[in-house]
Amino acid sequence: MSTDTTTSAITGTWAIDPTHTTIGFNARHAMIAKVRGSFAEFEGTFVIDGDNVAASTANLTIQAASISTKNDDRDVHVKSADFLDVEAFPTLTFVSTSASQSGSTFTVTGDLTVHGVTKSVPVAFELVGTSTDPWGGNRIGFEGEAEISREEFGLTWNAALETGGVLISDKVKLVLDVEAVKQ
Repeated sequence: MSTDTTTSAITGTWAIDPTHTTIGFNARHAMIAKVRGSFAEFEGTFVIDGDNVAASTANLTIQAASISTKNDDRDVHVKSADFLDVEAFPTLTFVSTSASQSGSTFTVTGDLTVHGVTKSVPVAFELVGTSTDPWGGNRIGFEGEAEISREEFGLTWNAALETGGVLISDKVKLVLDVEAVKQ
């Protein structure tokens, strides 16, 4: 594996490899623990313009019903109209609006649409590296994070706790471990 960030190593069109990528999140539960989850079905591409990173683009489409928090009852609730409402809003999307690079860190800002609401969200990605797989394919890896307010996306269901506070935090951390194949 290489951490080569030269133009030739990273420039091009890349397709996200869903079998080697995790699109996940975590949120506080009862103000004391983190609940983690991920999506199993998604697809996306990005184009890196190594000569002009600002001209780079990215898009991602996630199937909302593919969410898993490793608890069937909770998953049913999160898929319901109280949260994602997967019947009315079957996909979550991210479409980039700008990109910048500082060393091996890329910041991709884009329109994130969740529950029919679109907000601009910056995502900081660290380039993990590039490699060639055993079949001659060029691969690239990025790790990224962003924090969003679920209430800003219309996900307002909650329950007050006897001890003060609420059952589910407003802040949700998005965690992306991306591996992609050059097209």
